[in-house]
Amino acid sequence: MLFAPIRLVLKVISLLLLALVVYLGVSLVQVWLTSRAYDPHPAGAIMVMGAAEDDGVPTNDLQARLNEALLLFQHKDAHLIVVTGGKEKGDVYTESGVGATYLEKRGVPLADIVEAGGNNTYENVADAAPLLKARKVVTVLVTTDPFHEDRSMAIVSSFGFSPSPTPTRTSPIKGWSTVPYFLKEGVGVGLGRIVGFNHLEWLHDA
Repeated sequence: MLFAPIRLVLKVISLLLLALVVYLGVSLVQVWLTSRAYDPHPAGAIMVMGAAEDDGVPTNDLQARLNEALLLFQHKDAHLIVVTGGKEKGDVYTESGVGATYLEKRGVPLADIVEAGGNNTYENVADAAPLLKARKVVTVLVTTDPFHEDRSMAIVSSFGFSPSPTPTRTSPIKGWSTVPYFLKEGVGVGLGRIVGFNHLEWLHDA
């Protein structure tokens, strides 16, 4: 009888851990399913999630996202592109500024490009939200890497927009190299629903 309370506590802890594992597993499946979705259609804006730049030049990852946004713009799915992303300590250029320059050089008028800052996905969207709302934008095509699409859309939705998935189909992160990214995003989406996506700074994003 002495150990009965201890056994009960251990049982409860085991059940809670099992429930958490199942919950995160379901979140991971959702992240994977969303990564395979692609739904371009007429919308108020295309939002490009930030990724690293290299001394004023988009990295391959950022370039893939920008190219997808450019394709959507050329297909007239939206007439406004929001590029997001700030700069790390020591950087000269912002991710959004590099993205805007890249798009302008490829024929997108500066008047159709909006720059927003932020050093993670939540900050990207938070900075872009008032700029989009000022333009009465409601529907947003979210462009990022496939594994990052689900969390990005969840954050965009939390700001009152209606997002649709348009992940880049030319991401340099492919095959087995995506596994750790999917695992991180599965945890991020699962925990974000519980504690809020604004409390996931530790992810610091891809």
